[in-house]
Amino acid sequence: MSVEKVVSNLLDSNTFIVSNGADAVIVDAGCSVEQIKNVVKNKHVLAVLLTHAHYDHAMFAVQYANEFGCKIYASKASQEYLQDMEKNYGPLKIDDFKCFNFFSGDNSFEFSSIKVKAFVLSGHSKCDVCYLIDDVLFAGDLVFKKGIGRMDLYGGSKFEMLESLKRIFEIDFKILQSGHGEASSHEEQSRNLKTFIKFLSR
Repeated sequence: MSVEKVVSNLLDSNTFIVSNGADAVIVDAGCSVEQIKNVVKNKHVLAVLLTHAHYDHAMFAVQYANEFGCKIYASKASQEYLQDMEKNYGPLKIDDFKCFNFFSGDNSFEFSSIKVKAFVLSGHSKCDVCYLIDDVLFAGDLVFKKGIGRMDLYGGSKFEMLESLKRIFEIDFKILQSGHGEASSHEEQSRNLKTFIKFLSR
């Protein structure tokens, strides 16, 4: 499995192309279609996975779905954000959800040779999802290399962030890819998560 990161012009958010041979899935959608096509090339994109629905991570999701002929997978709670610019904090408004596959609760998906475990969490927003693909965890804006996501935006919650960090601590991964910035190892995240679990528990 290979992971390629593309950094967007929308708050420097990360979009990831995860591939196994000719099969691929895209995690988040902050980069233009042209940027993504340059990386995807001839691979067969089977799904778009949203870690949450802030505009810098979801802006081009529908365009990806139309370009590659695939579905968008997201937490059911994302719909509230995607249709309201005040809640997604950008010029994003979606009224037609026919290309979406919303899910509630943890789930597992198989996209040909790519197996995905989805963990529905919250704390940064109401619609946070972490995706485990092989040994890589895509954590969106819940966790960064040396920090955690904001809790002061719409739907954010200190209590729910704490519970989400505890769950992430229990997930078996080797590499954590965040919605902004660089990747981190399990060892680095063990230290990071312990620090913020302790901080939020006070």
